[in-house]
Amino acid sequence: MSLESIFIIFVASVVELWLAIPLGFVMKVNPILIATVSAAGAILSAALVTILGDNLRNRLLKWKYGDEKSLKESRLYKIWNKYGPVGLGLLSPLLFGAPLGAAVGIALGAEKERLLLWMSIGIILWSIGLTIAGDMGLLAIENMV
Repeated sequence: MSLESIFIIFVASVVELWLAIPLGFVMKVNPILIATVSAAGAILSAALVTILGDNLRNRLLKWKYGDEKSLKESRLYKIWNKYGPVGLGLLSPLLFGAPLGAAVGIALGAEKERLLLWMSIGIILWSIGLTIAGDMGLLAIENMV
């Protein structure tokens, strides 16, 4: 385990949490360190998208929906009204990644602080869960061999 490995895991997690955790196991990094570094990278990417989100929101709305009225009539907006930042924050790190989840939340008009809080909670929970699952899977494979 080297500083290089930790940096690679961090950069990979900025892009995608699903990439960083298995990569950490391939590089034989301590599972606690894998979960911590990958969560930090994913939270950083979500924070950057959230901070830069207003400009992104305006561009995305204009590109995809044309105006605010078309957005409010969309299926995505109806789902958003049902589950809000909590549902998006808990599910998006697993389903489509932290940066894209943050972008969707901002595009739908979420409060930045609340969105980032729930994104961070979701990222931490999934980082821990995926790391435990990966570690248990490796132990099972080692015991079988």
